[in-house]
Amino acid sequence: MNIVLGISGSIAAYKAADLASQLVKAGHQVHCLMTRSACEFITPLTLQTITRQPVLVSLEDEKQSWKPGHIELADNADLFLVAPATASLIAELAQGLAPDPLTSTYLALPRTTPVLIAPAMNGKMWLHPATQRNVATLRADGVTFIDPESGDLACGYQGIGRLASVDTILTAIQSIQ
Repeated sequence: MNIVLGISGSIAAYKAADLASQLVKAGHQVHCLMTRSACEFITPLTLQTITRQPVLVSLEDEKQSWKPGHIELADNADLFLVAPATASLIAELAQGLAPDPLTSTYLALPRTTPVLIAPAMNGKMWLHPATQRNVATLRADGVTFIDPESGDLACGYQGIGRLASVDTILTAIQSIQ
């Protein structure tokens, strides 16, 4: 399966390396898209080494080809997965904003491409009415969410908001194959 893996700026971004590695070991081709803020937590080089594919962070990264990379990724994706997804990224996707390759690829996906989103954020942010409205909008658009788990959060709180485990995400992927 050709999987496009989006990574946004959460401390949980470090788990994307394990997720990408597990997907590659399972025989999937993985193409990573990162927000600029994700690069504060994990480097594109790490993901490029794991996936053996170039990693796009900005639309300027696409200058090496006449064909926009985000369009080609969207055309060839069997699955679009975002893990972790911040409240900000979820809002951008729900509103159709496309400032980077991750959001641009999402908008360019054929409507038949499955989309899985695994949020990670502070529990107050996850439960905020604005975030829940954005989640409801995306669900109405056909997006499937892998709900966050409860536990210790990076902000020092306990509660809902942790990125689902890599095993839970892998199980969700298997269920759509």
